[in-house]
Amino acid sequence: MSFSRSVFLLFALNLVDAIVTLIWIRNGWAAEGNYLMATALDFGEVPFLARKLGMGLFTAGVLLYGSQYRLAHIGARVALAAYSVAIASHILTGFAVSGHLS
Repeated sequence: MSFSRSVFLLFALNLVDAIVTLIWIRNGWAAEGNYLMATALDFGEVPFLARKLGMGLFTAGVLLYGSQYRLAHIGARVALAAYSVAIASHILTGFAVSGHLS
């Protein structure tokens, strides 16, 4: 996979994470575990999304700007692994809330 596709996938996972987090919180199924994002959520969903997606865009920009450096490639891989775990957590939360996981 090309580096730019990896960065795009990273941002897409960031977007999915934000949307699913709002769904879980709105329905009372989970709470935001990240203090920085929970603080933004206290101001509403729009500030939460703005901060979440803004941080994702900034990260994508930094990674693309520094794409010639090995550290950017390592950082993108680590971030993709972390977001994969977050998405797996969302999936497991969905199963648990729906009663399919007990």
